[in-house]
This record gives sequence, structure tokens and C-alpha cells, in this order.
Amino acid sequence: MSEPTTTTVDVNGHPCRVWTKGSGPKIAFLAGFGGLPRWIPFLDRLAESRTVIVPSLPGFPGATGHNILDTHLDWLVAVRTLLTKAGLDGADLAGSSVGGSFVAEIAALWPQSVRRIAMIAPFGLFDENDPATDVWAQRADDVPALLCAKPEAYKELKAIPAGANSVEWPIEQTRAAEAAARIFWPLGNSKLERRLPLITAPTLLIWGEADRVMPHSYADKIATAIPGGAKITTIADAGHLAELDQPDAVAKAVLAHVS
Repeated sequence: MSEPTTTTVDVNGHPCRVWTKGSGPKIAFLAGFGGLPRWIPFLDRLAESRTVIVPSLPGFPGATGHNILDTHLDWLVAVRTLLTKAGLDGADLAGSSVGGSFVAEIAALWPQSVRRIAMIAPFGLFDENDPATDVWAQRADDVPALLCAKPEAYKELKAIPAGANSVEWPIEQTRAAEAAARIFWPLGNSKLERRLPLITAPTLLIWGEADRVMPHSYADKIATAIPGGAKITTIADAGHLAELDQPDAVAKAVLAHVS
């Protein structure tokens, strides 16, 4: 698996990593809970036919600057700036979990900036009758099995690579969880349902059949709230971060939607 090209863009005076790989029309991907400390097979599948651009959200692996974002509006403007500086205006936009929520927000508030969108179990909703799981309340040892149907997929993502700074690596991973908490505390609820009716882009929702974080009922809530509706695809043998569990199946669904 060849490595992507790495560049950085400035957001609020802080560097944010941008990975690029492949050729063809651009598609952006915003990572899920925990971010992406390394390139993953799902992105390679997308890069077989598209130019895949992966900007790192502030505070996620490869980026800093989350600690100056105090409100949800701060985050929305920062993500919009990140996408613009990464050259993604008018591109297809995909995202998972935390990143999926920002895909919806960008499509709702800046509809001209996206062509088609795909979201994998996005954060942003909370139904007290069918509550999402509080990821931040879990023991560290329980998180891999909570996020993935195949816990080893998450463990592999987060495993320290040869040659990495053994002190900085775990700090960077903890920072990513802190950044997500700053966005979605408490309980992952950003009142996203209020902005879903503004989405006009063709929308795909992907849900892992074994998602233990975001109830599948949330897919129906999101699809119903979007005026044009949304296609819902369920991925077998996949958890919350379905792109880690089933990279080929998720990439196939995304590519079919944006083709």
C-alpha cells in the first residue's frame, strides 16, 4: 500500500495535515471517532478511481488547534475553512461518525460547496428513547469492540508504528478523543436535526449492521428530515466505524453513490 502525499494547510494559525492520493474527480473524507493516525485500506479503494483528499480535523491526528474552538459555530467555520483551503469546494464529500456530522453541517449551511454527500453513522443526534452510546464514558480497553465489529481493526489503526515517538503517539490519540468531546459533549448531540432540512445534495447514509454507538433508527430520522430523502445502505459484519470493518463494501457503496 503506497503512501499518500502529505501537505498542510493553516486553520486559525494551526497546521492541519492533508493527505492526497489517486486520480480522477475529487472526493474528500472526514474521519470518524479517533481520527486517522495512518492511511487505511478503505481510502485505497476510493483512490482506485478518485482523487481522495483527507484533511485532518483540528485536534485529530495530524492537526492541532482544537483547544481554541469553544463553540459549535467555531468548529463549523474551522471545518469550512479547512475544506476550502484543501481545494474541496464543489467536491463530493464523505465522512464517518464525527466527520459524518460535519459532512451534514457543511452540506446544510454551504450547499454550493458540495456535489454529493455520503455519511457513515454520523454523530449529531440524540433520542432519549433510543440513546446513542457515550463513547467517552467507556474504559479504554472496551473502546475497540464498541467502535468496530472487528476490534482488531481499531487496534491496528491505533497501534504505534515502528519508529514513532513512543511518548507523543498516545498523547496524539488522546487529543483526538478530547477534540471530539469539545465538539459533541454531551452525548454526541449537536442539534443537527435542526439543520438537516437545509440539505439539498444527493445523500447516502451508511450504517454498520452491528453499530453499538449510533442506533440504526437514527438513519431513518436523518433520511426523513432531509427534504429529498436519503438512500440508506446497511453493511453486514460492520460496527460504528464500518469503513474499518468492511473497507471494500463501504467504498463500493460510496463510489456507486458519487459516480
